Amino acid sequence: MIEMAIDSIRASLVNYQRVVILKEQVTGRCLPIWIGPSEADAIALKLHHTKVPRPLTHDLLSSVIGTLGASLVYIVINDLHDDTFYAKLTLSTSQGEIEVDSRPSDAMALAVRAQAPIYVEETVLNKAGFIMDKESGKPMPADMELGKGKALSEEELQRLSAFHDFINTLDLQDFDNRGK
Repeated sequence: MIEMAIDSIRASLVNYQRVVILKEQVTGRCLPIWIGPSEADAIALKLHHTKVPRPLTHDLLSSVIGTLGASLVYIVINDLHDDTFYAKLTLSTSQGEIEVDSRPSDAMALAVRAQAPIYVEETVLNKAGFIMDKESGKPMPADMELGKGKALSEEELQRLSAFHDFINTLDLQDFDNRGK
């Protein structure tokens, strides 16, 4: 498992869907995950420390977990099939740790509330992740050797499937400049 952090939440220029960009701090590998607008708002509100007058669904679930004496240890985005991501919550209870299936968007919304780590399985990063080639500014598959700077082959572009369209709509100029 690779620890990731939420780098940004963006709207695709193609279809205005929300996309969470997870980023590995060590290598800079990124993973785009499409999420719904309400989940994007729930994550963004918490990341920006925005107070809401009534608890949102994820606030309620976080409260229920705590009231039952459990805590969120971490989340893991553990699988990808047919362009659909899968995740699990790992909860600590008085009976030990348990895993609960979750949508990645809900898992991330809970993780930001609990300040729990976000992990991604290496196989998922290899399927859908990308790194930015420093020389060309173009995305490369995450499983390509870092620093090689090779262009994507037609077969590699196909392997990225739906993610390819999204990656090409990113304004990559501001990717390294955010927060500076």
